[in-house]
Amino acid sequence: MEIAERKRPIHLGDHVRRMRTALGVKQATLATELGTTQQNISRIEQEEDVDDVTLGKIASALGVSAEAIKNIPEDGHVFIQTLHDNSVGNASNSGSGPAGSFSQCTFNPLDKIMELLDENRKLYERLLASEREKIEILKQQKG
Repeated sequence: MEIAERKRPIHLGDHVRRMRTALGVKQATLATELGTTQQNISRIEQEEDVDDVTLGKIASALGVSAEAIKNIPEDGHVFIQTLHDNSVGNASNSGSGPAGSFSQCTFNPLDKIMELLDENRKLYERLLASEREKIEILKQQKG
């Protein structure tokens, strides 16, 4: 008896969302680049199928190919490598096109992780202090 491997269909809207977030682009920013609304981008990201024209426009606005969006691996890892041409007169770096607009939307993910770890440590310390206070109150009530 042969068991056929069932493959899930590609969810292009999810791929668009994953590529957008990997590039650090907000829905509102992408919407502005495409001349639409943030709500429309949200709707597109929820759809399983995205037509080729729309996908091409989104890919162009994000500075990637439509194939890159279609072929995002299902394991959840998206690797982005950016190359910058700093030559004078380069239209893609002039700030007037999508690449120029998005180059200002970068952040260091490690900085964000460190901020979260610091917040987590502070929360833990407050929780620990609260528990110590409870123990002291209970000791005073017993004695």
